[in-house]
Amino acid sequence: MWMYLGLLSAVFLGLHNLCKKHAVQGNEVFPVLLGTISSGFLLLLPFYLGSQYNPDYMKSLGFYIESIPLQKHGFIFIKSGIMAASWVLAYQALKHLPITIVTPIRSAGPFFTFIGAIFIYQERPNPYQWIGFFLIIGSVILYSKIGKKEGIVFTRNKWIFAIITATFLGASSGLYDKFLIQTLTLNPQTLQFWFCFYTVAILLVILSINWFPYAEKRLAFKFRWSIPAVGVLLQTADYFYFKALQDPEALIMLLSAIKRSQIIIAVVIGGLIFREQNKRKKLVPLAGILIGVFLILYS
Repeated sequence: MWMYLGLLSAVFLGLHNLCKKHAVQGNEVFPVLLGTISSGFLLLLPFYLGSQYNPDYMKSLGFYIESIPLQKHGFIFIKSGIMAASWVLAYQALKHLPITIVTPIRSAGPFFTFIGAIFIYQERPNPYQWIGFFLIIGSVILYSKIGKKEGIVFTRNKWIFAIITATFLGASSGLYDKFLIQTLTLNPQTLQFWFCFYTVAILLVILSINWFPYAEKRLAFKFRWSIPAVGVLLQTADYFYFKALQDPEALIMLLSAIKRSQIIIAVVIGGLIFREQNKRKKLVPLAGILIGVFLILYS
Protein backbone atom coordinates (compact mmCIF):
# COMPACT_ATOMS: atom_id res chain seq x y z
CA MET A 1 0.00 0.00 0.00
CA TRP A 2 2.84 2.44 0.76
CA MET A 3 4.01 2.13 -2.86
CA TYR A 4 0.54 3.09 -4.12
CA LEU A 5 0.50 6.05 -1.71
CA GLY A 6 3.90 7.08 -3.10
CA LEU A 7 2.52 6.93 -6.64
CA LEU A 8 -0.48 9.03 -5.59
CA SER A 9 1.95 11.59 -4.18
CA ALA A 10 3.83 11.64 -7.50
CA VAL A 11 0.58 12.12 -9.45
CA PHE A 12 -0.47 15.09 -7.31
CA LEU A 13 3.02 16.60 -7.55
CA GLY A 14 2.89 16.31 -11.34
CA LEU A 15 -0.54 17.99 -11.43
CA HIS A 16 0.81 20.61 -9.02
CA ASN A 17 3.59 21.46 -11.51
CA LEU A 18 1.11 21.81 -14.37
CA CYS A 19 -1.16 24.11 -12.35
CA LYS A 20 1.88 26.13 -11.27
CA LYS A 21 2.86 26.76 -14.90
CA HIS A 22 -0.73 27.83 -15.67
CA ALA A 23 -0.81 30.11 -12.61
CA VAL A 24 2.41 32.03 -13.39
CA GLN A 25 2.14 32.24 -17.19
CA GLY A 26 1.83 35.94 -18.07
CA ASN A 27 1.11 36.76 -14.42
CA GLU A 28 2.68 38.55 -11.46
CA VAL A 29 4.83 35.94 -9.71
CA PHE A 30 4.87 37.13 -6.08
CA PRO A 31 1.09 37.33 -5.50
CA VAL A 32 0.71 33.95 -7.24
CA LEU A 33 3.24 32.44 -4.84
CA LEU A 34 1.53 34.05 -1.85
CA GLY A 35 -1.83 32.70 -3.02
CA THR A 36 -0.54 29.16 -3.43
CA ILE A 37 1.15 29.02 -0.01
CA SER A 38 -1.83 30.71 1.66
CA SER A 39 -4.22 28.13 0.20
CA GLY A 40 -2.03 25.35 1.60
CA PHE A 41 -1.98 27.10 4.99
CA LEU A 42 -5.79 27.45 4.99
CA LEU A 43 -6.07 23.75 4.19
CA LEU A 44 -4.03 22.93 7.32
CA LEU A 45 -5.62 25.57 9.58
CA PRO A 46 -8.64 23.43 10.61
CA PHE A 47 -6.23 20.73 11.84
CA TYR A 48 -4.43 23.32 13.98
CA LEU A 49 -7.70 24.65 15.44
CA GLY A 50 -8.89 21.11 16.04
CA SER A 51 -5.62 20.34 17.85
CA GLN A 52 -6.19 23.33 20.13
CA TYR A 53 -9.85 22.65 20.99
CA ASN A 54 -10.19 18.87 20.61
CA PRO A 55 -6.69 17.36 20.79
CA ASP A 56 -7.83 13.81 21.58
CA TYR A 57 -9.98 13.66 18.46
CA MET A 58 -7.18 15.04 16.26
CA LYS A 59 -4.75 12.53 17.75
CA SER A 60 -7.16 9.72 16.91
CA LEU A 61 -7.25 10.98 13.30
CA GLY A 62 -3.47 11.30 13.13
CA PHE A 63 -3.63 15.04 12.35
CA TYR A 64 -2.63 16.43 15.75
CA ILE A 65 -0.40 19.53 15.55
CA GLU A 66 1.86 19.72 18.59
CA SER A 67 2.71 22.75 20.71
CA ILE A 68 6.43 23.41 20.29
CA PRO A 69 8.95 25.65 22.12
CA LEU A 70 10.24 28.94 20.70
CA GLN A 71 13.59 27.40 19.72
CA LYS A 72 11.91 24.94 17.36
CA HIS A 73 9.90 27.79 15.85
CA GLY A 74 13.22 29.45 15.04
CA PHE A 75 14.49 26.37 13.22
CA ILE A 76 11.26 26.13 11.22
CA PHE A 77 11.55 29.83 10.33
CA ILE A 78 14.99 29.14 8.83
CA LYS A 79 13.46 26.42 6.64
CA SER A 80 10.72 28.85 5.56
CA GLY A 81 13.36 31.40 4.56
CA ILE A 82 15.25 28.83 2.49
CA MET A 83 12.15 27.60 0.70
CA ALA A 84 10.71 31.10 0.19
CA ALA A 85 13.91 32.05 -1.67
CA SER A 86 13.80 28.77 -3.64
CA TRP A 87 10.16 29.26 -4.66
CA VAL A 88 10.59 32.92 -5.62
CA LEU A 89 13.44 31.95 -7.97
CA ALA A 90 11.62 28.86 -9.28
CA TYR A 91 8.36 30.73 -9.99
CA GLN A 92 10.23 33.51 -11.80
CA ALA A 93 12.07 30.93 -13.91
CA LEU A 94 8.86 29.00 -14.62
CA LYS A 95 7.24 32.20 -15.86
CA HIS A 96 10.01 32.76 -18.44
CA LEU A 97 11.07 29.21 -19.39
CA PRO A 98 9.27 26.18 -20.89
CA ILE A 99 7.98 23.68 -18.32
CA THR A 100 9.81 20.94 -20.25
CA ILE A 101 13.10 22.70 -19.42
CA VAL A 102 12.32 23.76 -15.85
CA THR A 103 10.88 20.52 -14.46
CA PRO A 104 13.75 18.19 -15.44
CA ILE A 105 16.30 20.63 -13.98
CA ARG A 106 14.27 20.70 -10.77
CA SER A 107 14.20 16.91 -10.85
CA ALA A 108 17.99 16.95 -10.55
CA GLY A 109 17.56 18.01 -6.92
CA PRO A 110 18.77 14.60 -5.68
CA PHE A 111 22.13 15.47 -7.27
CA PHE A 112 22.55 18.39 -4.87
CA THR A 113 21.25 16.25 -2.01
CA PHE A 114 23.79 13.64 -3.07
CA ILE A 115 26.62 16.20 -2.80
CA GLY A 116 25.32 17.41 0.56
CA ALA A 117 25.18 13.85 1.88
CA ILE A 118 28.86 13.38 0.98
CA PHE A 119 30.14 16.54 2.69
CA ILE A 120 27.65 16.96 5.55
CA TYR A 121 26.83 13.37 6.50
CA GLN A 122 30.14 11.87 5.29
CA GLU A 123 28.42 9.40 2.98
CA ARG A 124 30.55 7.65 0.34
CA PRO A 125 29.05 6.99 -3.11
CA ASN A 126 29.40 3.62 -4.78
CA PRO A 127 30.15 3.17 -8.51
CA TYR A 128 26.44 3.13 -9.48
CA GLN A 129 25.90 6.44 -7.69
CA TRP A 130 28.83 7.98 -9.55
CA ILE A 131 27.31 6.79 -12.84
CA GLY A 132 24.00 8.38 -11.84
CA PHE A 133 25.84 11.60 -10.96
CA PHE A 134 27.42 11.88 -14.42
CA LEU A 135 24.17 10.85 -16.16
CA ILE A 136 22.36 13.79 -14.54
CA ILE A 137 25.14 16.23 -15.45
CA GLY A 138 25.26 14.92 -19.03
CA SER A 139 21.47 15.14 -19.37
CA VAL A 140 21.42 18.75 -18.18
CA ILE A 141 24.13 19.57 -20.76
CA LEU A 142 22.00 17.89 -23.45
CA TYR A 143 19.01 19.96 -22.31
CA SER A 144 21.13 23.09 -22.77
CA LYS A 145 21.72 22.17 -26.43
CA ILE A 146 18.00 21.56 -26.99
CA GLY A 147 17.22 24.81 -25.20
CA LYS A 148 19.39 26.76 -27.66
CA LYS A 149 16.95 25.77 -30.42
CA GLU A 150 14.22 27.54 -28.45
CA GLY A 151 16.38 30.63 -28.00
CA ILE A 152 17.43 29.60 -24.50
CA VAL A 153 21.21 29.75 -24.06
CA PHE A 154 21.95 28.17 -20.68
CA THR A 155 25.17 30.14 -20.07
CA ARG A 156 23.51 33.51 -20.82
CA ASN A 157 19.97 33.07 -19.55
CA LYS A 158 19.50 34.39 -16.02
CA TRP A 159 16.39 32.26 -15.51
CA ILE A 160 18.45 29.11 -16.00
CA PHE A 161 20.72 30.24 -13.16
CA ALA A 162 17.59 31.08 -11.15
CA ILE A 163 16.13 27.58 -11.52
CA ILE A 164 19.49 25.92 -10.74
CA THR A 165 19.84 28.06 -7.59
CA ALA A 166 16.23 27.27 -6.65
CA THR A 167 16.97 23.57 -7.07
CA PHE A 168 20.07 23.86 -4.88
CA LEU A 169 18.12 25.66 -2.14
CA GLY A 170 15.34 23.08 -2.35
CA ALA A 171 17.87 20.27 -1.92
CA SER A 172 19.42 22.12 1.03
CA SER A 173 15.99 22.30 2.61
CA GLY A 174 15.64 18.55 2.09
CA LEU A 175 18.89 17.96 3.99
CA TYR A 176 17.68 20.35 6.68
CA ASP A 177 14.41 18.39 6.96
CA LYS A 178 16.37 15.40 8.23
CA PHE A 179 17.63 17.54 11.10
CA LEU A 180 14.17 18.96 11.84
CA ILE A 181 12.38 15.61 11.88
CA GLN A 182 15.04 13.29 13.32
CA THR A 183 17.01 15.57 15.68
CA LEU A 184 14.23 17.95 16.75
CA THR A 185 11.59 15.15 16.53
CA LEU A 186 8.97 17.34 14.86
CA ASN A 187 5.99 15.43 13.50
CA PRO A 188 5.18 16.07 9.80
CA GLN A 189 1.91 17.95 10.23
CA THR A 190 3.39 20.29 12.86
CA LEU A 191 6.30 21.06 10.56
CA GLN A 192 3.98 21.58 7.58
CA PHE A 193 1.63 23.96 9.40
CA TRP A 194 4.25 26.26 10.92
CA PHE A 195 6.34 26.15 7.77
CA CYS A 196 3.35 27.46 5.77
CA PHE A 197 2.61 30.07 8.45
CA TYR A 198 6.13 31.54 8.41
CA THR A 199 6.43 31.34 4.63
CA VAL A 200 3.23 33.37 4.26
CA ALA A 201 4.65 35.95 6.71
CA ILE A 202 7.92 36.22 4.74
CA LEU A 203 6.06 36.61 1.45
CA LEU A 204 3.83 39.33 2.91
CA VAL A 205 6.96 41.30 3.82
CA ILE A 206 8.36 40.85 0.28
CA LEU A 207 5.07 41.92 -1.34
CA SER A 208 4.74 44.95 0.95
CA ILE A 209 8.03 46.19 -0.54
CA ASN A 210 7.81 45.34 -4.23
CA TRP A 211 4.13 44.70 -5.05
CA PHE A 212 1.48 46.27 -2.79
CA PRO A 213 2.77 49.88 -3.21
CA TYR A 214 2.60 49.70 -7.04
CA ALA A 215 -0.85 50.06 -8.60
CA GLU A 216 0.44 48.98 -12.02
CA LYS A 217 1.66 45.65 -10.65
CA ARG A 218 -1.55 45.10 -8.69
CA LEU A 219 -3.62 45.63 -11.82
CA ALA A 220 -1.37 43.24 -13.78
CA PHE A 221 -2.17 40.38 -11.40
CA LYS A 222 -4.78 37.89 -12.64
CA PHE A 223 -6.45 35.52 -10.22
CA ARG A 224 -6.79 32.03 -11.67
CA TRP A 225 -8.33 28.84 -10.32
CA SER A 226 -4.90 27.21 -10.60
CA ILE A 227 -3.46 29.44 -7.84
CA PRO A 228 -5.27 27.81 -4.88
CA ALA A 229 -5.11 24.48 -6.73
CA VAL A 230 -1.30 24.58 -6.54
CA GLY A 231 -1.32 24.87 -2.75
CA VAL A 232 -4.02 22.23 -2.26
CA LEU A 233 -2.30 19.76 -4.62
CA LEU A 234 1.07 20.26 -2.91
CA GLN A 235 -0.34 19.64 0.57
CA THR A 236 -2.30 16.64 -0.73
CA ALA A 237 0.86 15.19 -2.26
CA ASP A 238 2.70 15.69 1.03
CA TYR A 239 -0.18 14.03 2.90
CA PHE A 240 0.04 10.85 0.82
CA TYR A 241 3.83 10.91 1.08
CA PHE A 242 3.77 11.15 4.89
CA LYS A 243 1.04 8.52 5.09
CA ALA A 244 3.29 6.22 3.07
CA LEU A 245 6.16 6.91 5.48
CA GLN A 246 3.99 5.82 8.41
CA ASP A 247 4.20 2.25 7.12
CA PRO A 248 7.10 0.54 8.96
CA GLU A 249 7.93 -1.42 5.80
CA ALA A 250 8.18 1.70 3.60
CA LEU A 251 11.59 2.34 2.03
CA ILE A 252 12.37 6.06 1.95
CA MET A 253 14.86 5.70 -0.92
CA LEU A 254 12.29 3.84 -3.04
CA LEU A 255 9.59 6.37 -2.17
CA SER A 256 11.87 9.20 -3.26
CA ALA A 257 12.46 7.47 -6.57
CA ILE A 258 8.72 6.92 -7.06
CA LYS A 259 8.06 10.63 -6.42
CA ARG A 260 10.47 11.56 -9.23
CA SER A 261 8.07 9.99 -11.71
CA GLN A 262 6.10 13.26 -11.44
CA ILE A 263 8.36 14.74 -14.14
CA ILE A 264 6.82 12.42 -16.72
CA ILE A 265 3.47 14.19 -16.20
CA ALA A 266 5.10 17.62 -16.46
CA VAL A 267 7.19 16.89 -19.56
CA VAL A 268 4.71 14.76 -21.53
CA ILE A 269 1.32 16.23 -20.58
CA GLY A 270 2.69 19.72 -19.88
CA GLY A 271 4.45 19.81 -23.23
CA LEU A 272 1.16 19.00 -24.99
CA ILE A 273 -0.98 21.43 -22.98
CA PHE A 274 1.41 24.37 -23.33
CA ARG A 275 2.39 23.44 -26.93
CA GLU A 276 6.11 23.61 -26.24
CA GLN A 277 8.78 22.78 -28.80
CA ASN A 278 11.09 19.77 -29.21
CA LYS A 279 9.04 17.52 -26.91
CA ARG A 280 10.38 14.28 -28.39
CA LYS A 281 14.00 15.38 -28.23
CA LYS A 282 13.52 16.30 -24.56
CA LEU A 283 12.51 12.72 -23.77
CA VAL A 284 16.12 11.57 -24.26
CA PRO A 285 17.69 13.74 -21.52
CA LEU A 286 14.53 13.16 -19.46
CA ALA A 287 15.29 9.44 -19.55
CA GLY A 288 18.90 10.21 -18.60
CA ILE A 289 17.83 12.17 -15.53
CA LEU A 290 15.35 9.47 -14.51
CA ILE A 291 18.00 6.75 -14.83
CA GLY A 292 20.54 8.91 -12.97
CA VAL A 293 18.13 9.56 -10.10
CA PHE A 294 17.21 5.87 -10.09
CA LEU A 295 20.86 4.81 -9.78
CA ILE A 296 21.61 7.31 -7.00
CA LEU A 297 18.52 6.45 -4.95
CA TYR A 298 18.35 2.70 -5.47
CA SER A 299 22.00 1.85 -5.16
